[in-house]
Amino acid sequence: MAQAFEDRHTIRSEAALRALFAPTHDLALQKCQNTLGRHARAFIKRSPFLCLGTQDRDGRADVSPRGDPPGFVTIVDSHTIAIPDRPGNNRLDSLSNIIANPCVGLLFLVPGFDDTLRINGRATLVTDPVLLAEMRVNDRTPALAIVVEIDEVFFHCAKALRRSHLWDSTQHQDRREMPSLVKMILDETTGAPNETEMRKLDEALEEAYKRTMY
Repeated sequence: MAQAFEDRHTIRSEAALRALFAPTHDLALQKCQNTLGRHARAFIKRSPFLCLGTQDRDGRADVSPRGDPPGFVTIVDSHTIAIPDRPGNNRLDSLSNIIANPCVGLLFLVPGFDDTLRINGRATLVTDPVLLAEMRVNDRTPALAIVVEIDEVFFHCAKALRRSHLWDSTQHQDRREMPSLVKMILDETTGAPNETEMRKLDEALEEAYKRTMY
């Protein structure tokens, strides 16, 4: 159960929320567009990674990472982009959500850039063979593409990435300080096996990555 805070410390209206902050400056209001300008197009073509936010019919939210070589997102026209759906774990959380509720939010990142690009719009799952053929990698064609009709597009300032030092290699942490992905999942569910069996499971996952990346 979530911790209960005193009602006087809980914000329950937009008026109360906005009273805590200064008014939005003009540039933040002006930057929001409904079509892709040349700089937004250039950013998308450079980006190898995005986060896809979706919600189901009841409003339960999900965020999914999507990554590929730079330019993996197809710019269909100034109002539309298409994202290939690469092999995953087949939970299909994002895809099921899109069927139930087409509203999506995207956050594009470019390594080394502290600015990000945000797109909000409505998504459709598409199996058009011509579009999918353009998204083929290593002779493997995605089963479908997520086509997003853009409602809003705007650049987001650098504060979050600068605070986090995301691209600063001197701030990178040692992955070995935490268990492997498989062990973390097993530790918190059925329990992890002994070290020898655990090593075999980790090696199997690495082999699966090689076979099923596309």
